Amino acid sequence: MHREKNVPFVTITPLGGLGEIGLNCQLWETRAGVVMVDCGLMFPDDSHLGVDVLIPHSGAVSGIRDRLLGIVLTHGHEDHIGALPWLVSQFKGTRIYGSRFTLALVEHKLREHEALDWVELCPVDGGDAVTIGELIFHFIPVCHSIPNGMALAVETPVGRIIHSGDFKVDPEPLDGPGTDMELFAEFAGPEGVRLLMSDSTNVEREGHSLSERQVKDALRRVFLAAEKRIIITLFSSHIQRIQEVFDLACELDRTVVISGKSLANNVEYAHELGLLRLPPRFYNAHNGVPEVADDRVILVVTGAQGEPLSALSRMVMGGHRQLEVREGDTVVMSSRMIPGNQRAISRLINEMYRLGAEVYYESVHDIHASGHAHRDELRALFAAARPQLFVPIHGEYRHLVKHCRLAQECGVLRENCVLLEDGHPLTLLPDSLRLEDPISVECTLVDGKGVGDVGHAVLKERHILGGEGMVIVVLVLDEETWSILDGPRMISKGFVFEQHYSHVLEDAKCLVLDEVEVSRPGRVEQLQDSVRGSLRRFFRKVLDRDPVIVPVVTTV
Repeated sequence: MHREKNVPFVTITPLGGLGEIGLNCQLWETRAGVVMVDCGLMFPDDSHLGVDVLIPHSGAVSGIRDRLLGIVLTHGHEDHIGALPWLVSQFKGTRIYGSRFTLALVEHKLREHEALDWVELCPVDGGDAVTIGELIFHFIPVCHSIPNGMALAVETPVGRIIHSGDFKVDPEPLDGPGTDMELFAEFAGPEGVRLLMSDSTNVEREGHSLSERQVKDALRRVFLAAEKRIIITLFSSHIQRIQEVFDLACELDRTVVISGKSLANNVEYAHELGLLRLPPRFYNAHNGVPEVADDRVILVVTGAQGEPLSALSRMVMGGHRQLEVREGDTVVMSSRMIPGNQRAISRLINEMYRLGAEVYYESVHDIHASGHAHRDELRALFAAARPQLFVPIHGEYRHLVKHCRLAQECGVLRENCVLLEDGHPLTLLPDSLRLEDPISVECTLVDGKGVGDVGHAVLKERHILGGEGMVIVVLVLDEETWSILDGPRMISKGFVFEQHYSHVLEDAKCLVLDEVEVSRPGRVEQLQDSVRGSLRRFFRKVLDRDPVIVPVVTTV
């Protein structure tokens, strides 16, 4: 990137979050250095066989390690903080700024990964301002589906910038300060901000999002109609929704039992920070379940997305030690279905109906409110910020396009709506802007303890193994005479049932013998390659299948 000496600039490089839901991470560079805004992960889809999580491109991150001034977090959801445990080792001594609840979640993650000593956690409150290099970050509280969400109002050498974070506008929030558009307008001043970056997740939804007060009223109606046990599953970070359930339990004189590690942890952190009030009769199933009549209990459990190891899934499948779903239960799934999880959730719902439970879920009942702004709320932010430039963030590509169109409806000039994608840096200069050359930001795959060691080649092999199976050829040869001492033995794994296709495998053995006969003694690798190629051609021709061929040739 070519820049003139001593000319102020801000270059914003998105490493994730623009073109997908998740993986939110941006690098903000000035003459003084780089600030990272959020450091999130994304969960794998069906194409990422065996992969645990996806994190921002480790190469792009390591490239700024010597210039990193700090990390600023908007809130504590996984898609904004989840990658930190795998990346902070590159930034020893770096300060991480975030709200108290956000940093409580970060602290727990880093302690689990034995990485807490590598960074300094710096809590901030709404209204605080922090100077990092040439940037002054003002933290504006916003309403979201997790406590202590923040928007970032940033004073820079090239003008004022607002990064909305994830937000919604709830005119009557049950808890917390809500989202105050007057604070955005006050920061923007009479001239408006130079750049607005705004959450695009719900840009396709007209009107205004449901308020938590409406959700609580809907939950109350469901709870009042329940004749036996109530089981509710929700996002474990949605502390406000959990508080609604606790309050309703007190109102209806029901005992609360929770189950799920993440839920128990988040309840503990929120309670310690004064963000959550526990009901008088409160139990963790891990420590034992009290004897309570079915019509006097509410079970709050993890598993809103049908995760196979979650409390709800284990209750349905019989793998939970203390609890189970049974006939007459009322099950409330108070969360939205994340794309990619619909099949698992649908399967779980069907199983619960098979067990005799009645299930309530978002597509049928108003028992969940999104934490992301609908179009009317997005319009309100444009009115408050009055931006000269606009960059949509946090959304799939269609969301970004539609948010640019909404910006134009709200008065932003078409040429001032900049549609960025991951790896496309935008540089703001005092009187102009420049789109820089794209950089590589292909996300890094985390598989177990391996970070980045699984790439496209490995995933391709896993897909072949999953779709076509594997054939192992075992052969022992005399090192000097090259005569066969044992084998060839053909072992099929996920390819064919050996008893039904024994004739095919016998023919394959003959091909191996032919390759041994024409091979030169001592050339083990060459023999393995020729066996692999011969068998692949044979299986394609005979069975129209292409398994992974693993020749194991040993000489003695």
